[in-house]
Amino acid sequence: MNSKTAKFALGQVVRHRNHPFRGVVFDVDPEFANTEEWYEAIPEEVRPARDQPYYHLFAENEASFYVAYVSEQNLVPDKSGEPVEHPEVASLFGEFEDGRYPLDGLLN
Repeated sequence: MNSKTAKFALGQVVRHRNHPFRGVVFDVDPEFANTEEWYEAIPEEVRPARDQPYYHLFAENEASFYVAYVSEQNLVPDKSGEPVEHPEVASLFGEFEDGRYPLDGLLN
């Protein structure tokens, strides 16, 4: 049984296990909380379980910035040490330091 304790923290930089994007965690759902349509659009053979944390990310790839919703099983810590350039990051977080973003933006 899943304990539903989030593995990744707010402000942490993560990357997708299988797709070429990375992002900053800005919210966590203890289990799947998106639409049924969204869930069913994922091919069944790679569809993640619902009963695990899902993360809202300010995401980026080589072409664009966007918001992603990703299951815990599909994320790994980002080891690049590079900041995420998504324009919304500054609205919630302080300056990038030591591989993560502090929640300073929420306190201002």
